[in-house]
Amino acid sequence: MMANKKPFTSAIIGTLVALSIIALVLSLVKVEDVTLPPTVKYGMVFDAGSSHTSLFVYEWDSDKENDTGVVSQTLSCDVQGPGISSYAYDPPRAGDSLRECLDKALKVVPAAKQRDVPAYLGATAGMRLLREQNSSVADQVLAEVTKTMQEYPVDFKGARILTGEEEGAYGWITINYLLDSFTKFSPKAHTWLRPEVANIFGALDLGGASTQISFMPEGSVLNQNEASKFTLYGYNYNIYTHSYLCYGQNEMLKRLAKELIVASAPSTRVYHPCYPKGYNETVRLSAFRASPCTDWSDARLPVGDSTVTLEGRGNASGCLAAVRELFNFSACGQSRDCTFDGVYQPPLRGQFIAFSAFYYNFKFLNLTEGQPLATAREVIEQLCTRSWEDLSSSYPKEDPKRLPKYCANANYILTLLLDFYKFNETSWKNIFFQMKAGSADVGWTLGYMLNLTNMIPAEAPTRVKGHMPSLWAAATTFIILILVLGLTALLLLLWV
Repeated sequence: MMANKKPFTSAIIGTLVALSIIALVLSLVKVEDVTLPPTVKYGMVFDAGSSHTSLFVYEWDSDKENDTGVVSQTLSCDVQGPGISSYAYDPPRAGDSLRECLDKALKVVPAAKQRDVPAYLGATAGMRLLREQNSSVADQVLAEVTKTMQEYPVDFKGARILTGEEEGAYGWITINYLLDSFTKFSPKAHTWLRPEVANIFGALDLGGASTQISFMPEGSVLNQNEASKFTLYGYNYNIYTHSYLCYGQNEMLKRLAKELIVASAPSTRVYHPCYPKGYNETVRLSAFRASPCTDWSDARLPVGDSTVTLEGRGNASGCLAAVRELFNFSACGQSRDCTFDGVYQPPLRGQFIAFSAFYYNFKFLNLTEGQPLATAREVIEQLCTRSWEDLSSSYPKEDPKRLPKYCANANYILTLLLDFYKFNETSWKNIFFQMKAGSADVGWTLGYMLNLTNMIPAEAPTRVKGHMPSLWAAATTFIILILVLGLTALLLLLWV
């Protein structure tokens, strides 16, 4: 029996020595603060436009680059039905229309983070017009939207009507963010770099009720009413931006029809040079009295609520001439820094992204691949001379309400860009028609979210007490080795 105690005693001693060595190693491994990976934050923005509403969900890491979040688009959802301004006579439906997209948004945001998600609704030109027409009704619509949003487990920050200049400026931010004009990560330097200011793009937005232009001019903006200032990624930007209410494509079509009706009064059959030959559209005069853009008090309109039939003539040159009549270019005189009606605009600078209706109309015409201006003119002229029978048979899947309006829209775009904003044969090549950059949509909502991340305090990186990874790995390896050697020694002693 005494002979068995020796190996047992040796095993105990060996184990104690091994444990002592392990404790010594652990005491030598330095314990210090360890930074955990940043958490992901979310935000959502409703774009309540004049003709439709869309919801965008964005995400970004809690540790930000120079106080501006690196934001990416997680979800886009088109709300069914028209814009919220269309529910002026039934405001509760404006709020209910948002529910389907809100339900989809909550499926992509982790449940534990939903209560902290800042949610916004920004209304644009449609609601700006409704506010001019009836401010109390506009307030009711926003109140119903707010009521619906507050039922959801998000941090609702409010529903508000953006100014046209805000809409234009946030669109400018979106474009330059998506195209890496503000900041770019350098793998070689392992840091974020600011590209040259020469890479900054201008923004051209065409909606249903308004149009916006935004860009960085060569010098300072002389008229501060058209100036917007931003600080993004630690740098200051001073841009020119202007919004033209009632110059969106839908309101333009109404104004064009109204002027044609007035010119033909009292006839109830009116020739429309922009509509294709063989196409007729009947409109009620009350439709023109319902919008501030068509001036319901205009005494030139025939009295009553009779109907008028617009007959397409397919006249390309006549269409362009009729569209140009919607502008008053004489107010600028000889000034170069002027668009129309005496509106100040500094000389154009750099390259521009034309999105929204600019893109959709030119996409239909296959003119988004950088074709020269002469080609664009030729394609538009050919479109305008095609009959309704030809168009409807050639594009059976196109919305029959949208198809006859492409001629007027395309001529309007030419007028806007060339006569209005002062692009020419040379600078035309600096316009790029696109609706996406990377996987994100081009519009004002991402710029809005980016700007708002400056208002959300940057989280300090989460720090806990722990071991440096390299030392911990070395210590763990050493411990395993000692344990293996100890167990081997123990087995040998027991075997003897």
